[in-house]
Order: sequence, then C-alpha cells, then structure tokens
Amino acid sequence: MKILVINSGSSSIKFQILEMPSEEVICKGLVERIGSEQSEIHYAARDDSYSHTSPLENHQESLEAITQLLLDTNLGVLDTTEEIDVVAHRVVHGGSSFNAPTVVDASVLAEIEKLATLAPLHNPANALGIKVATAIFKNAAQVAIFDTAFFQTLPEKAYLYAIPKKMASEHHIRVYGFHGTSHKYVSERAIDYLKNPSSKIISIHLGNGCSMTAIKDGKSIDHSLGFGPTDGLIMGTRSGAIDLSVIFYLMDSLGLSSKEVNQLLQKQSGLLGLTGQSDLREVQNGAEQGNKDCQLALAMTAYRIQKYIGSYFAVLNGLDAIIFTAGIGENSSVLRQMVCENLDALGIQIDVEKNKQRNSGISEIQQVGSKLKILVIPTNEELEIAKQAYLLKSE
Repeated sequence: MKILVINSGSSSIKFQILEMPSEEVICKGLVERIGSEQSEIHYAARDDSYSHTSPLENHQESLEAITQLLLDTNLGVLDTTEEIDVVAHRVVHGGSSFNAPTVVDASVLAEIEKLATLAPLHNPANALGIKVATAIFKNAAQVAIFDTAFFQTLPEKAYLYAIPKKMASEHHIRVYGFHGTSHKYVSERAIDYLKNPSSKIISIHLGNGCSMTAIKDGKSIDHSLGFGPTDGLIMGTRSGAIDLSVIFYLMDSLGLSSKEVNQLLQKQSGLLGLTGQSDLREVQNGAEQGNKDCQLALAMTAYRIQKYIGSYFAVLNGLDAIIFTAGIGENSSVLRQMVCENLDALGIQIDVEKNKQRNSGISEIQQVGSKLKILVIPTNEELEIAKQAYLLKSE
C-alpha cells in the first residue's frame, strides 16, 4: 500500500510517500514559507535531491508543485496519481469528536473546519490540504490522523478545568493536548525497547513547541499543553504557563486588546522574549559566550521541565523511563544535562559522556547501574501517521 503523508502547517507542508507495511520511505520533502516570494521546496527520492525557490501563493499551489515533482520524468516516483492508495493527513485539532484515525468524508471535513476556532493556525491549513489532495488524488482514500487523539485517555480529573461545569460542557473547554503523534510514536518505541507494556514513562517533546506527557500502560494520563498550545513549558515564542492575573493586568492596566495579548504570549514570548532569539541553538551559543539573558533563559527552561517531571513522577507513582525527543530534545545535550541535574532523589542520574554522544537510534544516557532509563528517541511523525492510516485501511 502506497501512502502519501501530508503534514500541513500554517506556512509549510511536510510530505512523504511510504510503502506499507514495510515502512520503506520512497520519497520525502518539505515546502517552506508558503505565501512568500521566497517559498522553498526541498525533495529527496532514491539518491536524487532537489531544492528550488519560487513564489508559492498558497497550499493549493504548493500541493500542485509537490505533485509535479512526484510525477517528474527524472525525479519522480509515480507514473500516475492513481498509484497512491491513501493520503494520510496530520490534523492538529480533533476536539472531542475524534479519538482515532478517521476516513474523511464531507461531514468529517466540516467538523475539522469547525474546530478551526480552537486551532486557527493549523486546522484551516489541514482542511485545505485535504480538499486539494482529494481533487488531485481522486482514487485515494483521505485519512485524518488527529494530534489530539492520543490524549482522549486522560482522566476527567486531568482534563477538566475548575470553571463552571455548564460553561465547560457547552463550549467544550478542556485539556486537548498537542504533539500527540510524536508522544505516541516515541512512547511505543520505548515500551518495545523496555519490553514492558506496563512501563511508567514521561515523554518530553522539545522543539519550537514543547510539551510533556505522563504515560502509563501505553496510555496518556496527563499532559502539559491544554485547551490551546500555549500552556506548560517555555517554548520558542510561547510563554508557557503564566499567572492569569498577568493577562488581566496587560489588558486592564496597560490597555492591550485580547488580540494583542494573544500575539504577545504566542509570538513574542518564550525564548524570544527572554533573549531576542527563538532558536535554542542561538540561545545556547549566547550562553556559552557569557550572555546572562541566554544563561537565565536556559536555566528557566530546564527548571520548568524539572517541575513537570516531579509532578508527573507523583501522578505515575514511580517512573521507569524519561524520553527526550524532537529537534531540541534529540540534539541539545546541554539542555538534557541541565534538566537531569539534581534529580537524584527520583533516580534520574545522567552520564555526562554518554549524553554528548550521537546515535541514530535509541540512546541510553543514564549512569551504569541506574534503574531508571534516560532515553533519547528520534521522533518520526510521518511514519506514525502512515502506520495508523495503514492499520485503519487494512481492517
């Protein structure tokens, strides 16, 4: 079964074609800066690669450009679009409606568009990707994989907010969670690696967006992001958890509108607000050169993660492993070390030299003799999306 995976962001599209169930990657690529005069398309298949910069006004033009590459006489991997059996789409927000992979029909698409109020930067792009793919790949089944689905196992005590019950139920206000595809993939790899389906795991996804999940018996039982993707950890441009009084102060005393506060907390805060840099690599470089703002930002980031580790240790009543994943989690040995320092009481003891080593697979970076595993596991959202779509269509 040939599955085309489409991961549409607000201004980007990641794509892969995988042969399932062998999990062979036939080709992969990325379109960046959609809507810009300097849109970039990157593509790799077999031993060939291609990069090009040209204006791509919207997601439809971008998907059409991707299709042309897939069918290209020299670089392409398809003779016809009919070779694609399934187009699998990452959809960020499934609300309370979707807790599993779903074949998209008109009613499902309408619900995805309706949920755009909860994910305004992502669900519209996800819905448009489905519409365009349906027109291009006419014989393929369109399947939606929801980022929020992994968190449908959260207990009520974890996903409810202490607001009037009627308001919460009528307006579907609850913890939804994000990065679920990543957390699901790495936690399942960890469970297989540990050979223990009853493992108690904390998954730490650290990228430009960051989140943590407490996982017991393979199911999520708590999560750091909430109704939207701004809560919890300090991120590239997002504040993470903040006292609500700050929001009211910004509006009532400083005269900012709700839109301006939202922009401030989502686009101008986090590492960017603390240092002027949203990329952790630049923050680390600044810290190494003695920049006190960068040093403090790293310390704050690590401290916030440590607080969640402590709380999730309590929620899980013990711990078998912690996982570091995603761009920062997989590549920043500095932040991993800072996070794991002074957590000996929880059994977290990092091996500094192992932590500095790179490994393409699963890496153990805990000290010899430590019962608690510290794992670095590269995430692969596209593979996880393909696996879920294949299982759905094979039933």
